Amino acid sequence: MKRIIAGYLQDDSDEGQFRFSLTCVECGTVWKSTPIRFSKAGVPSPTEAKQIVFRTLCQREWEQARERAIVEAAHGFNWCPLCGRLVCNRCFLICDDLDMCRTCAEDLHERGDPVA
Repeated sequence: MKRIIAGYLQDDSDEGQFRFSLTCVECGTVWKSTPIRFSKAGVPSPTEAKQIVFRTLCQREWEQARERAIVEAAHGFNWCPLCGRLVCNRCFLICDDLDMCRTCAEDLHERGDPVA
């Protein structure tokens, strides 16, 4: 699931913070991760060497923030085993035999309740 979410995750980060988002392909709801401030945001880098250090640190912190966002998003999204789309919990139905997105459930005349 983490790999699937990672493929859909959008990077909304800026110079001062790391933030990511996902859009439900079913309803269009946009989920945003908790922003994480870059530890050196606003700190001047007086030398080229320090700029290299800050860029490397920024990349490391970005990767950590992305991993946190993936874990966070996994609580609000599900992958439909029929159509392969990533949908929010409101658009993912718990059905009797197989859980699936609303569109697949409608197409197959299945009933279910949303996760959320």
